Order: sequence, then C-alpha cells, then structure tokens
Amino acid sequence: MASRLIIIAGAFEGITFQLTEDETSVGREPENHICLPDMSVSRRHCSLKRDGQRFLISDLGSRNATYVNGMPVKQHTLKSGDRVRIGDTLFLFQCDETAESNPFSQVQVHENRIVANHTLRLRKEDFINFSTAEQDVIAPSRSTRDLNALLKISLTVNSLHSLEGFAQQLLPLIFEVIPASRGAILIADEHSDQFAAVFGRHRAANCRDPIEVSRTVTDRATREGEAFICNDILQDLAFRDAQSLSAATIHALMIVPLAVGVKVSGAIYLDTPDSAVNFDEDHLQLLRAIASVATVALGNIQRVHNLEHENLRLKAEMAIQHDMIGDSPRIRDVYQFIAKAAPTNSTVLIRGESGTGKELAARAIHFNSQRAAKPFVAINCAALTETLLESELFGHEKGAFTGAVATKKGKLEVAEGGTVFLDEIGEMALSLQAKLLRVLQGHEFERVGGTRTIKADIRLIAATNRNLEQAIKDGVFREDLYYRLNVLRLNMPPLRERREDILPLALFFAARYSHQCNRQVRDISIQARNCLLNYDWPGNVRELENAIERAVVMGVADTLQIEDLPEDVIAAIPASAVSSGQASQNFYEAVNQAKKQLILAAYEQAQGNYTEAARLLEMHPNHLHRLIRNLGMKAELKK
Repeated sequence: MASRLIIIAGAFEGITFQLTEDETSVGREPENHICLPDMSVSRRHCSLKRDGQRFLISDLGSRNATYVNGMPVKQHTLKSGDRVRIGDTLFLFQCDETAESNPFSQVQVHENRIVANHTLRLRKEDFINFSTAEQDVIAPSRSTRDLNALLKISLTVNSLHSLEGFAQQLLPLIFEVIPASRGAILIADEHSDQFAAVFGRHRAANCRDPIEVSRTVTDRATREGEAFICNDILQDLAFRDAQSLSAATIHALMIVPLAVGVKVSGAIYLDTPDSAVNFDEDHLQLLRAIASVATVALGNIQRVHNLEHENLRLKAEMAIQHDMIGDSPRIRDVYQFIAKAAPTNSTVLIRGESGTGKELAARAIHFNSQRAAKPFVAINCAALTETLLESELFGHEKGAFTGAVATKKGKLEVAEGGTVFLDEIGEMALSLQAKLLRVLQGHEFERVGGTRTIKADIRLIAATNRNLEQAIKDGVFREDLYYRLNVLRLNMPPLRERREDILPLALFFAARYSHQCNRQVRDISIQARNCLLNYDWPGNVRELENAIERAVVMGVADTLQIEDLPEDVIAAIPASAVSSGQASQNFYEAVNQAKKQLILAAYEQAQGNYTEAARLLEMHPNHLHRLIRNLGMKAELKK
C-alpha cells in the first residue's frame, strides 16, 4: 500500500513525501524525516506511524497543535483525502490501496527476427486515401465514402472541448453522408427526464427555423435505447399519434441513442420533409457507428468540463490556507460542537461577530462530514444585489433576462452532494428567503426563467453577525426560515473572550507573512506581546491577522517590535505594561496623555456630543469610541 503526504499550501507547495518508514517524524529540527523551518512548528511537532494498513498521526505536545480537516487532534487514524495542517503548511494525505496490484504483464523487447510463411504487407502508398482530392479520377464506393466520413468525424470530435463545438462540428459532417434536411443532438440530464442541452441545425446554413422533435421518438431512443428509421411518418401506426411530426410535415426520420453499454447519454436525431428521400439500413448503421464515436468524445468533453470545475473549486478552497487555531476553553467548545455536528446532515446556523472565523467553522464541518469529497460552495449574501444573488444561487436559463446569453448552473446545482455555505444570511432579501425556504423544505428549486424542477442534494450552513430575532420583529427576516436554519446553532466566541489564543494566532500569522514577504521573523517582543494581549480586537481574528501582516511588512528586525504594530493596538497598552526601559515607557505614556488631552478638549467644546467631538477631531465617531475605550476614558468623560 503506497501512502504519501503532498503539500498543497504553504512555502513548499507541490512537494510530495512518500511514507516508506514505519514511523515518520515532522518538526522544525533537521533531524526529523520531514523538516519544516517554520516558527509556528515545534521542534518535534508530530509523527505518523504505520499500523498495519493504516497510518496514525500523533501530536507530540506541539505548541500550535496538529490539525486534521480543521480540527486539532492528539491521535487520529488518517484516511485518504484527509487534510493535515502543521504550522503554516497544509498537507493532503493520499493512500493508494491498489498500488501494489499491477494488472499488466511484463514486456520485453528483443532483437530476434520473425520468420513466417505468409505475410501481408501494406505499404504507405497502398493506404486508402480518404481525402476527396482524387475523387474526380475514381468515384469512391459508398462504403469508402462512409468510412471516410467516420474517420473524419472521429478525428474532429475527439479534438473538441465544449458541447457547443461538438454539436456545431458534428451535424454538418453527418449531412455530408446522410441526406437529412435537419438534425439535432440531445444531451440527457442525469437527474431528470428533461434534456440538459439541445442543439439543432439545418442543412441550409442560412435557415434558423426551430426544429421540432417528438417526445414519443426521443423517449424510445433515450429510455429504451432503440435506434430506428421511419420513411413514411403518416402511414406508420407507431407514430400516428405524434402530432408534432404530422404538423411539421416530416416525411422521414432517423434517431439513434448516444450510449455506452446500458447508459444512454443522449441521442442524434435527423429528419427530412422531402418525399423523394428515404433513409435505409446502411444510413442507420452508419449513424450508429457515428454515435458510438461521438459518445466517447462526448464523455471526454464532459469529464474535462467536470475536471475544470473541480480544479476551480479546489483552488478556491486552497485560498483559505489556515484553520481555527487555539486551545482556550471557548474554542474547545467549538471543536466539540463540530465533532458532533459534522457526521449529520442537519442544517447549521453559525452566529458571531465579524472576523471570528464563521467560514472556517463551516469548512471544518464540511471536511469532517460524509460529504467531504463533494464541493464546498460559499456565497456572501451581502456582496451581491438581489437579482445577482438569485441567479448565483439558483442559476438561470438562456434568455431569462438581459445578458443571459447562455444557460448557467447555480451554486445549489454546482454543490450537488456537498455543502452550501451562505454567509451574512441576514442580508438576504425577503423574496429570496421564500425561495430558500422551499429548498430547505422540499430539496428542490427552479432556475431563473425556467420551469423544470431540479432536485437539490445539499447540506446548508448559514452564518450571520446580525440579531435575527430583532430582524424578525423588524419584518426583514422570515420567522419560518429562521426556525428551519436554527436546527443546530454554533456561537463563535469573539477574540477578547479567548485571549489565550491571541499569541498562538499571532505567531502563526507572523510565520505565514514572513514566508510571503521573504523576511526572517523569529519571534515577537515582550512589549509587542503585551500590546496584543491588552487590546480588545473589535475586528477579532481578521483584525489580528491584518495587524501582524502590517508588522511583518513594516518591521526591519527579526523580532516584531511594539513600534511595528498599528497605532490603535499600541494605544491600548497601559503604561505599566511597557517594560522596555524608562525612555520607551515615557514616550508611550506621553503619547497617550496627549491623545487624552485632545479628546477631552474636543468633548468639552462639543458639550458632551460624541458625534460633534469626532467631527472636531476629524475622525469617524466609531474610531473615537474605540479610542476612548482603549485609553480607559469612559469614566472620566461621564463626570
């Protein structure tokens, strides 16, 4: 059994480590089997030990923990596809159980000559020339012409990468060998009895009339897998009830399924109103051969399309390279909730202030669930207008509105079998809330401008920083939707309530941005640590990350200093906490005293009006409130 760790995010992205030893150690020291020179990685961080056909990962008392699928672990049995984060490096664990069973026989190339009594040799000049350059000399037989067309179609369709190009190229090539006036390619939908795509074309290039295809005919081809021709529609009893055929004055038609084995993925349909044209069995056999070639090409196109979407999804997931960090009691409660909620399919509502890591919690729930191999699709409801959000969620049909030049799948379809994360659900318009309620109740929806019902096998996780109970009272949020969402509720704690996690987070971000900025940052000074611990962090983890990024970019030493931090963070530290010498203490104390005097003067001039005082100081009222809180002036201003 071959097992490996692949770095998919971090400073050494793309490197693969084969796990050939019975035990593999990971850490910052060079003596480890896998050495990660990262400040947020402990000297001996964790180990992977082979246990029969399994691998156990064990944390060795590391400072920043070892994470599997976003959850800290002490010991965990890895399975293929698990994501392991050690410091700022994200690994993908892969285990190929079939790697040792090789189905192929050995091939040896030798120099022995082959001697035979009868040998047929076909020289290059004896190959059948399938080009039409010599047709004026010798008229090719029908079989040669058909073989020429089949070869041409095979070469053409197997080089295509889109459904539109597939249909655009295939139908004219069919018209070259089959005397049809019109044709259509119908692509089946795996989840309904409707067609996912339909492409029609006339032999006359300038004709744009619609092509009507009878449901009776398509059902026999796609459901029963039949290929057939009919040369006198009105006289054929089997199709006498098909009104669309009679109304279209179709004289002859032919249809073959696009099928591999028992799976039918669509059909090729041809017809003609010309009573002088009759399709024969050779036409049918040729179209069946064309359909066989086209089915393989169609499958390849669809696989490439799926791989492209999967690639985009994985890149989007890798954009967030870190998971939740910390070991405080509040964050441990979050871990316990995720461990219990992940294996279920219940809807989850995550509440908390902005920047507390609601999306990271949602990802952890997804990657620890049975849906982990399926897509995780995140949508910010506050970032899009009502119309755009509706189209983004449910998709739209071609022509549904101005600019809808093609049919588009919505996020609910893209996430089939996976998880949809709706961030800022409290900002969603009431009309969309009603449609979302239907998805939660019946697991179905329609695209914008469409009538076909689409089934939705998804798990929904919603998040908000709003007070939804108050929003219900204000009439901007549906009460029935609230109860549908509030099945399992997770409250993400603000950073000020988990101060034990501030320094581990700061060290983690310092290690990350030192790699990105190509700087060597080894530590954070005592004075800077005091600042970080004394600040309230109204922007939570996101604000802390921004503050550390700024410190790494603006700093010059290999240790982050207090001067590298943002001004708001420095202002929060009391003078007694600055222990780097009398000159430094006097400097920061003097700066804080100057700020207090300016605020007091403005407050008195504004006669106690905060908004007016902020205007006099030329700052936003929210900034003034935060500065007053950081300087501890609330009691002083109330006197």
